[in-house]
Amino acid sequence: FEQELAYVKDLGLNTVRLEGKLEGDEFLDITDREGLLVMPGWCCCHVWERWDEWGEEDLPIAVAQLHDQILRLRGRASVFTWMNASDGPPPPEVEQAYLDTLKALGFPHPVVSSAHHEVSELTGPSGVKMKGPYEWVPPIFWYVDTTLGGAHGLATEIGPGPAPPPLESLKRFIPEEHLWPIGEYWNYHAGGGPFRTLGVFNAAMDARYGQPKSVEEYALKAQVAAYESHRAMFEAFGERKYTATGVIQWMLNNAWPGLIWHLYDYYLRPGGSYFGAKKGLEPLHVQYAYDDRSVVVVNSTLQGFEGMRVTARVFDLDGNERHTLMETVDVGPDASVKVLQLPEPKDLTPTWFAILTLEDPTGGVVSRNVYWLSTTEETLAWDDTEWYYTPVERYADMTALNKLAPAEVKATARFATSGDEGRARVTLENRSDAVAFFVRASVRKGEGGEE
Repeated sequence: FEQELAYVKDLGLNTVRLEGKLEGDEFLDITDREGLLVMPGWCCCHVWERWDEWGEEDLPIAVAQLHDQILRLRGRASVFTWMNASDGPPPPEVEQAYLDTLKALGFPHPVVSSAHHEVSELTGPSGVKMKGPYEWVPPIFWYVDTTLGGAHGLATEIGPGPAPPPLESLKRFIPEEHLWPIGEYWNYHAGGGPFRTLGVFNAAMDARYGQPKSVEEYALKAQVAAYESHRAMFEAFGERKYTATGVIQWMLNNAWPGLIWHLYDYYLRPGGSYFGAKKGLEPLHVQYAYDDRSVVVVNSTLQGFEGMRVTARVFDLDGNERHTLMETVDVGPDASVKVLQLPEPKDLTPTWFAILTLEDPTGGVVSRNVYWLSTTEETLAWDDTEWYYTPVERYADMTALNKLAPAEVKATARFATSGDEGRARVTLENRSDAVAFFVRASVRKGEGGEE
């Protein structure tokens, strides 16, 4: 719990939703201490939401369970709400029994009928939505969607689906002889129903980045794709505050080694989804909007910042600088400010880079963000939308990344220890003229040792 909630804070998340599987007091001790909010509630996909199957004893047992849990939760500083259901509101008689119990116990926080957008007969609209996606969608989805899970309203469970772990983790749970090509041993660690394979994710990755020819190439491209997709979701919701009022990633973590739905893997190894989410959740952050090519500063702190300088530079695939834009801006507390707009990507290589920096008045870099983009506009097949995702009609083309020349990158590090905590300060230097793309630094236990 200490390690996982340290990850939650490092990511920049402020809330953990618990769906039915309510953690023990050790978990709540940490969230109380660390100032992390907790959103508990009933579980879906279980007898406790199959109300039409209930017998005469089920309601009294459910009320007794709710009674005991609320006694445990009501005094917790980190608990700020309770959800009386997950995937739809309870029938009126069940919801009323729950409300009576919560009132009798003096539960001090708002109570929501469910994590779903379905309107309760008893208490009306929930004020939240559960409209997916749960599968991969391109970055632009989060910006242009206006009716589903895009950046509007409060999404209680949502995400861009698969996040295959880095190669080191894949080798720990997939037998060596089944690492390549992808097959049933991989699918066993995917999900159920429409998520039983990585088909949607892999098709998008093949089209956008080029079909991998080895598990090593697949694992690297999967990190790139997961970084891109998870960063976009959090950034879109940040830019649209407060038309978009919140987003809960489905999911935070997995209960066993998995290929989908996590921000860090079963072994606590951060991958593309982790670093993409962390970048998108920077407290004071410069970002690119996929819908209109604007550059936006998002401030999630309660402090205003004056005289901040935003620089946007456009590079072609060979690292040649093609455009530079600069603007000085004041950013208010808890604000989102559109600062400038990148030009249309004309006369550029099919894949190009946008490098954004945000500097304080002294020239210190506060935020830096790098995007790899395509001159091919990505479009969605809205009419073919399923409950869990919207297919792509035309993919962006980033396959030119495969043609990048090798870069010569030197890494140096200094190590220090303070109490039980070790720190490494790492400096990366590109000593070549080639673009050094998606470099991953890791601290290891000796030469060739475990991360």
